[in-house]
Amino acid sequence: MPHPIRRWMLSPLLVLSATAALVGGSASAAQASTVSTTVSVSGSLNVRAGATTHSDVVGKLRNGAWVTLVCRVTGEKIRGRVRTTDQWDRTSDGRYISHAYVRGAGSLSTCPPPAAPAPTGAGPDGGMTPAQFIAAAVAPAQQGQREFQVPASVTIAQAILESGWGKSGLTRNDHNFFGIKCFNGVSGPIANGCHSYATYECEPNCLPTTATFRTYANATDSFRDHGRFLVVNDRYAPAFAYTKDADQFLYQIWKAGYATSPTYPQNVGGLMKQYNLYQYDLK
Repeated sequence: MPHPIRRWMLSPLLVLSATAALVGGSASAAQASTVSTTVSVSGSLNVRAGATTHSDVVGKLRNGAWVTLVCRVTGEKIRGRVRTTDQWDRTSDGRYISHAYVRGAGSLSTCPPPAAPAPTGAGPDGGMTPAQFIAAAVAPAQQGQREFQVPASVTIAQAILESGWGKSGLTRNDHNFFGIKCFNGVSGPIANGCHSYATYECEPNCLPTTATFRTYANATDSFRDHGRFLVVNDRYAPAFAYTKDADQFLYQIWKAGYATSPTYPQNVGGLMKQYNLYQYDLK
């Protein structure tokens, strides 16, 4: 019989229940496979709002404290007292602790994606909050993953970075979230046209030139074309050996020349971790 949870070990901000019935009404089917176990930590273990060290600390657990876990997600990799892992465990009240400090609990099932329906419309736009933008981007990113095997977490994070959360001119005018260009006037089978913009390729004394970018009917088509673009360009082929490893997939497309910034993998990967975008990857 599982031991009772020692409530006196927790901060006032967090009281772990033995069931998931109070998780904002979101007690899921994963509750059927809950595991009660203890944590192993020197001092205290942070309990966080998300599966990353960037998420808010909402409580603490002392060494040996009992905790009820309902499911697991992929998040930031942590080197802990028990193991090194990118697994984070969701507690019975919807919080997260790193599995790197959890004894056992190897039978946890994968958490279902949180129910976050996108606002009415065809994907994200620049008038949304970050949470709304991500929620609206999930469906088109997952559609792209189904068709072209690009991890949804990579697609969403690239869309955030390259469109400036949907506020770039390309995105506002043409639903182009990734800055994909038209080549020789050809937009491909998904885009619905091309749009030329005046630009400067150097400073301070260069003549203006034009750059021609693809236009789309909606965000879903832009996200799909992002996946197709990576598939049909042979230089990105090595990345597709890592469709189940989003971090390595991101590194491989950067290595193949997707972006010239030396910090591009860190910038995109940081967004993936900060917002736990890994949870949206199709398994």
